Amino acid sequence: MTADEYLWHILQREQVDNSALSPARRVIGALLPTLQAWGDIYLMSIYPSGSFAKGTANDSGTDIDVFVSLRADVPNTLQGIYNTLFNALAQAGYSPRRQNVSIGIRVGGYDVDVVPAKRQSNIGEDHSLYRTKADTWTKTNVNQHIQIVSNCGRTNEIRVLKLWRNQKGLDFPSFYLELAAIEALRGNFNPVLSASVVTVWRYLQSSFVDARFVDPANTNNVISDDLTRQQRQSIATAAGAALLANWAACIA
Repeated sequence: MTADEYLWHILQREQVDNSALSPARRVIGALLPTLQAWGDIYLMSIYPSGSFAKGTANDSGTDIDVFVSLRADVPNTLQGIYNTLFNALAQAGYSPRRQNVSIGIRVGGYDVDVVPAKRQSNIGEDHSLYRTKADTWTKTNVNQHIQIVSNCGRTNEIRVLKLWRNQKGLDFPSFYLELAAIEALRGNFNPVLSASVVTVWRYLQSSFVDARFVDPANTNNVISDDLTRQQRQSIATAAGAALLANWAACIA
């Protein structure tokens, strides 16, 4: 079996169901009554985001991200929006966990990250999110993130890299990983999947630690600041080890 045959076999095994009966859509259906009661007239939309929406999810280890959009005229503060949703999920029996911009829960056996957001205007898709770790807020555009990643032509490489990240226990936020892979493969037109993954590992080993990544929807939000230099160095070291290992030792 060639390296590419091995990787394609794993990607097929890890294929995520995007049908009308997929886990993400069932999760949203289960959460809908709680979210509607919480958001009331200010609830604009609820939809899958993150890896599921971008086409970079794997079946074995990806949370389901649910983006909850509120109208721009909602009277509550961003902190209040976050806290009242946390309380509503707790009262509904979901045992919520506070995370940076999301609330972690379990729904029907799935890990779910619920992201409450307030539109900055009722026209357009820019949203404000509450950041619990820094007790501040940030602007972002989740739909823009979805478009950038889903149309980048690198979703298969990203899926392989996410499997590697998960299996090696690396602290490497998904959007940060996606941006790093896109940057590493910029101008690279090699159609061989395994060769492209190796190119990303080489980039992570040699250039990643000091590279600066910003949110394409908000250049004031520096994505690379989400990890310390030591954490970035751990990723670089793991990439260097992957370059010296066989494929089965990197991704199983």
